[in-house]
Amino acid sequence: MKLPIVAYGDPVLKKVCKNVEQTYPDLKQLISDMFDTMYAASGVGLAAPQIGVPIRLFIVDTGADEDGKEGFKKVFINAEIVDESGVEWAFNEGCLSIPDIREDVMRKPNILIKYFDEDWNIHHDKITGMPARVIQHEYDHIEGKLFTDKLSLLRKRMLQSKLDNISKGNVHTEYKMRFPKKKKKR
Repeated sequence: MKLPIVAYGDPVLKKVCKNVEQTYPDLKQLISDMFDTMYAASGVGLAAPQIGVPIRLFIVDTGADEDGKEGFKKVFINAEIVDESGVEWAFNEGCLSIPDIREDVMRKPNILIKYFDEDWNIHHDKITGMPARVIQHEYDHIEGKLFTDKLSLLRKRMLQSKLDNISKGNVHTEYKMRFPKKKKKR
C-alpha cells in the first residue's frame, strides 16, 4: 500500500526516532508498504519518519547500475553508524519530503554500520560510494536531521520561501504527500 510522504515542516521529521522492538505490530507489512511508497515516488531510500512513523527504520534500493549489475537493496532496523571515513565529497541530493529542491551536500564515502535486517539478523557492514551516501541521508532522517540542515545558513535562507511553500502544499508531486501547513478546504 502506498502511503503519503510527510512534507518539510512536519515535526516528525525533526524527532530523534525510537528503537524498534521485535514485537512491533505488523513490521513486515510496514516495510512492504514503505517499499511500495518509495518505488511509487521514484526514490532510492525512505525512512519511517517520512511516512509519519518516528521509529528507527529505513529502507534503501539504489536499483541496477548502468551495466545492469544488481543494485543495493536493504532494510535497516535500529541502525547505528559506527564510523565514517574518507575525504568528504559533494553530491547533489534531493529528498522525497522536500520535493523540487536539490543541493550539494558533503558526506564521507565510507561507513561502518551496525543494524538489524527485517528478519532480526544483526549486521556489521562496511559500505562505500553511492549506497553509503544514501544510507547516511536516510540515517539522518532517523536522527531528526534533513539534508537542508547541512547547508550553509545563507543557502538555507535563500531556500526558505521554497521550503515554506512545500510545507503549505504549494508544490506538485507525482506521489501522495501530507503537508503540515496546508489550509483545509471548507
